[in-house]
Amino acid sequence: MMGPAHSLSGAAAWLGVGAATAAAGRPMPWPVLLAGALICAGAALAPDLDHKAATISRSFGPVSRWLCEIVDKLSYAVYKATKKPGDPRRSGGHRTLTHTWLWAVAIGAGTSALAITGGRWAVLFILFVHMVLAIEGLLWRATRGSSSDVLVWLLAATSAWIIADILDQPGNGAGWLFTEPGQEYLWLGLPIVLGALVHDIGDALTVSGCPVLWPIPVGRKRWYPVGPPKALRFRAGSWVELKVLMPVFMVLGGVGCAAALNVI
Repeated sequence: MMGPAHSLSGAAAWLGVGAATAAAGRPMPWPVLLAGALICAGAALAPDLDHKAATISRSFGPVSRWLCEIVDKLSYAVYKATKKPGDPRRSGGHRTLTHTWLWAVAIGAGTSALAITGGRWAVLFILFVHMVLAIEGLLWRATRGSSSDVLVWLLAATSAWIIADILDQPGNGAGWLFTEPGQEYLWLGLPIVLGALVHDIGDALTVSGCPVLWPIPVGRKRWYPVGPPKALRFRAGSWVELKVLMPVFMVLGGVGCAAALNVI
């Protein structure tokens, strides 16, 4: 799928988690619901760090373009080193390493570790990165063109600072879910794992499928492209994505948000 659909699906997924926790009698504080939805929307773009033309490659200027090149080469090297006889030959690393469950869990765990060991500045960094990605994904029409980059970064930095201040206030969610001393912001890894997995599921619906199960082999393939029957798949950017899936994600997100806040 394309960036906007990925971001919408990520936000809708976290709002759905908020609705589930509310139904279970453990509602999220509203700052966690908001911050988690934005982080998940941003994290749902991150697996395309292996693609030089993806939204994330343009989000941080030369730094993200350089990082995309490195991740693409790393992913390709891992693919060549681990592929089985049934896996096709490739010329690049897109939709390989960063599109797996193992990558999602590793990135989420690393983020949680950084959040609880790095202090406030680490939390602000995590929030800033994902606010930039969320803005680029959710407001894609308004952020086109390099002239908008600085405005996006300023908006993301301001949002990150405000959200962190709100979360730090007693009862607002810095210690949500993990309540022991020193576990503040441990939960930040959860929307990142969810966003990456939602991205993989979205890509699995497209023509190429997604090797989300790696390194678990399936038959003669280790990079098995998981997906529904080919008749149910669509091309990225097609009318199915733009006219059907994106409106569905918006509706599901709205319902999830209302349920999470006990409006319905």
